[in-house]
Amino acid sequence: MDLILIIIIIVVMLAGFVLLFWRVGCNVTDFAPLANKIDNLRDLQERTERSVRDEIARLRLESQTQAQQERAEITQSIEKVRTVVDEKLKSIQEDNSKQLERMRETVDEKLHNTLETRLGEAFKLVSERLEQVQKGLGEMQNLATGVGDLKKVLMNVKTKGVLGEYQLGGILEQILTPAQYERNIKTKEGSNDVVEYAVKIPSKEDSSRNIWLPLDAKFPTEDYTRLINAYETGDVAEIETGIKSLKTRIEKFAREIQSKYIDPPNTTDFAIMFLPFEGLFAEVLRIPGLFENIQRNYRVTVTGPTTISAFLSSLQMGFRTLAIQKHSGEVWRVLGEVKTAFGKFGETLEMVRKRLEQATSSVDDAQKKTKTISSKLNAVEAMPDESPSEKVLADD
Repeated sequence: MDLILIIIIIVVMLAGFVLLFWRVGCNVTDFAPLANKIDNLRDLQERTERSVRDEIARLRLESQTQAQQERAEITQSIEKVRTVVDEKLKSIQEDNSKQLERMRETVDEKLHNTLETRLGEAFKLVSERLEQVQKGLGEMQNLATGVGDLKKVLMNVKTKGVLGEYQLGGILEQILTPAQYERNIKTKEGSNDVVEYAVKIPSKEDSSRNIWLPLDAKFPTEDYTRLINAYETGDVAEIETGIKSLKTRIEKFAREIQSKYIDPPNTTDFAIMFLPFEGLFAEVLRIPGLFENIQRNYRVTVTGPTTISAFLSSLQMGFRTLAIQKHSGEVWRVLGEVKTAFGKFGETLEMVRKRLEQATSSVDDAQKKTKTISSKLNAVEAMPDESPSEKVLADD
């Protein structure tokens, strides 16, 4: 509004100046009227400025008053809106609080029921698991007791020998027949030492005589256990000590087997040392030169469960080959008898052929005579004057 009034004042002033210049241009010499006009214009301008200024002040006052009234009205409206909003918010809060309370009660109830159910199931499951754990602990205690008993058993030298002997006997029963081996037999003349098992091998010189292949089971428990414990701890010095101890024990076993059981020609020139566990057999093979030295110096071959099974299987195949060679003579004799009988059968067949030829000739002769008699009978019927008997006698 103030800007519009200022623009109007400027326009009026410009119009006054334009009118003044125009008058000056029309009458340059008449300055008195012009001065009066200028004074009048100046008065008019002052009055206009005062009126404009008063109008501006009035308008400003009115604007301020109207602005204050509008501000007051806006403030009142805002207060009213705030009051309404506060009431609505309060109402919404109360409704939300009630709904949240109901939801909380519902959720609490469901959570309580679910929690009770889950806790009941969890406690039941935990109880069952605890019972299983208790049973497992009982079984482990029994197992520990059994392991302790087994350890005590294995610490007994006689029991260890029985364990290896039992396993060796099971392998022999699976591969060989009872007639192919003996148990607890003396293989060396003049000695009372009894080997656990000995396999019967037919002699090359005398097929009716057998020689023995000694098999003895050994189980160096202490040395093997000490070596395994050393491997688990990683103690290099203890490992070397265990290897040396195991090597000494195996060589001692081989020396005993050689001195007690090997006695050619009653036995083979070698014997078998059976180790009942593959792990023990592997440890023996791992020691450099031990297997070869025992085989060369003591004539003893070290075997495990797998290798002795393969060895006995090869022996079984050899026994079958010898049995076939033993019965080959009888086979040839039977074949000779069959050949002789077949020759006699050929002679008999020739005689039957000749007799069949004779019988065929006799049948042919009888057929010819039958034809002759038939023709004569026909002739008799054709001659009624002569008696049949005379005719027949005359023909004869």
